[in-house]
Amino acid sequence: MKVTYNTKGTCSQVIEFEINDGIIENVIFKGGCNGNLKAISKLVNGKNAKEIADTLRGNTCGPRSTSCADQLAKAIDEALAG
Repeated sequence: MKVTYNTKGTCSQVIEFEINDGIIENVIFKGGCNGNLKAISKLVNGKNAKEIADTLRGNTCGPRSTSCADQLAKAIDEALAG
């Protein structure tokens, strides 16, 4: 399943990824901190989507109440909920 998620409260505007048989693949952040987001994409690729969401959920960025990683967790949660 291909997912496109419009982020809220972060420098990245969109996250695109696929979930196939519960595994997250091909994560692409549009906007945001390029190097850090490429690293997150590599670290989560091929991993269990629910475990990734559980790990990243609640992560903040500076004074913000969310982060790109937290937004990825929210996107995964929504995708898995259908």
